[in-house]
Amino acid sequence: MKGKRYILILVLLAGIYSTCKKPYNPKIVDSPNHYLVVEGVINNGSDSTIIKLSRTVNISGNVSTSGVDNCTVSVEAEGGTSYSLTPQGNGAYVTPGLSLDVSKKYRVHIITNDSKEYASDYVEVKKTQPIDSVGFYIKNSDVQVYVNTHDATNSSRYYRWSFEETWKFHSKYQSSYVVDPIIKAVVARPFSESNYYCFAGDKSTTIVIGSSAKLTQDVIFQQPLTTMASTSEKIEMRYSILLKQYALTKEAYQFWENMKKNTEQLGSIFDAQPSQLTGNIHNLKDASEPVIGYISVTNIQSKRVFIDNADLPREWAPKYPYDCGPPDTALFFNPKSRQNDVLNMIINGTGIPLDDITQQMSIIGYTFSSIECTDCRIRGRVQTPSFWIER
Repeated sequence: MKGKRYILILVLLAGIYSTCKKPYNPKIVDSPNHYLVVEGVINNGSDSTIIKLSRTVNISGNVSTSGVDNCTVSVEAEGGTSYSLTPQGNGAYVTPGLSLDVSKKYRVHIITNDSKEYASDYVEVKKTQPIDSVGFYIKNSDVQVYVNTHDATNSSRYYRWSFEETWKFHSKYQSSYVVDPIIKAVVARPFSESNYYCFAGDKSTTIVIGSSAKLTQDVIFQQPLTTMASTSEKIEMRYSILLKQYALTKEAYQFWENMKKNTEQLGSIFDAQPSQLTGNIHNLKDASEPVIGYISVTNIQSKRVFIDNADLPREWAPKYPYDCGPPDTALFFNPKSRQNDVLNMIINGTGIPLDDITQQMSIIGYTFSSIECTDCRIRGRVQTPSFWIER
């Protein structure tokens, strides 16, 4: 009886607790404001300077962020020259390679489409040293990609990296045939309709930073960039990473460090607690308005490397993103069902023909599978990138 009483009490307490719960929506979360976000680096080099403008959105909202267009954006030297950026659409503003006077400081000046005026602090020009190497090592069942760099003058100390990935992959099955919709028949697949080998790509979504401030030498050794599982489609055939390296000031490094803590290292009481992000961009007429972003001035160093599947453990195999069982079989005349399987399953169905089935030198049917398992174009493109090099 005592046990039943305890159970009844617990049930009642659980009911009371569930009815007392109320959603908590802090004012900052439900704030109607959409603060300006400024991304980019003033590039003192041959590459273009690209500044991207967007606005924050509410966590509870269903509207995705988009670029802020129809703005006037320029790079200004302290007490001197101004360089206008050309709008490219979707919030991007670009100017060709700049050759800046390293003895001066520079900022980004913005006039938005609602006539508000913003500017970053004037920042010194930092020199980014070349990337020494980009490599990888096997860690458990993963590929760990890393970067090595150094500054012999011991003047860099603070670094940030971003990267673009490209990989070659293929569909689970290769289709040698295609359905001609005009004549309603299975015909040989034209070379121009290749759908077996494809290329896909992605950009870094995490903040990768490193510092040698606590070391006697300005050396970064095997700084982790990204990790790929042994089953990743990225390393099914050949993988390429284009790495970009930026030298930072101490203040810029602290901004990116706080950004990383606030966006990637939250989740338990032992993680870093959220803190206010203080960038170097301000509303010139309203200093209290938050503006997200930090503008640095440096030359950008880059390096591209390839990782071939032949360089990885032979037993590794990719895990396809779709459930691809063994190919099915379709016969022109199926004695069991007394119907034309090719007509029903391939020509008028959704099956993609793979190979022919012959009997006594005659084609009596085809093997087939789904479009997900036969057409790599649903998640990539067949065009080879201009930079791609085969092993």
